[in-house]
Amino acid sequence: QTQLVESGGGLVQAGDSLSLSCGASGRTFSAYVMGWFRQAPGKEREFVAAVERSGGNTYYADSVKGRFTISRDNAKITVYLQMNSLKPEDTAVYYCAANAYYSGTYYGGYRYWGQGTQVTVSS
Repeated sequence: QTQLVESGGGLVQAGDSLSLSCGASGRTFSAYVMGWFRQAPGKEREFVAAVERSGGNTYYADSVKGRFTISRDNAKITVYLQMNSLKPEDTAVYYCAANAYYSGTYYGGYRYWGQGTQVTVSS
C-alpha cells in the first residue's frame, strides 16, 4: 500500500526555522507531483508549495514565497519543506500530498495524503 508520512513539526518562536519531511512508500511516488498544504483551525486547507517529479519546477503560495523552499529526493521518495522566518500565521497542521499530475492550488486535486504534522509558531 502506498502511504505518505510527514514529520518535523513542532513549537517554535517567530523568526525561527523548521524543516518538514514527507516519506512516501512505493516507487509510484517517484513519478508523482508532490506538495504541501496546511490547515489552521476553522480554515480551509491551503496550498503551500508543490514540486514536480523532476524537481526542477516548483510552485509556492504568495504567502510563503521567499521564506519556504520545497525540494524532493526521488531516490528516497521524500519531499521536504524548509521553512524560514516563521510567523504566527504559519501555525497550522501541515499535510503532504501527491498526485500523478500538477493539480495547482486545489487540494481536492491531490489523490494521496499524509496524516499531517503540527507546526505552531509563537509570537
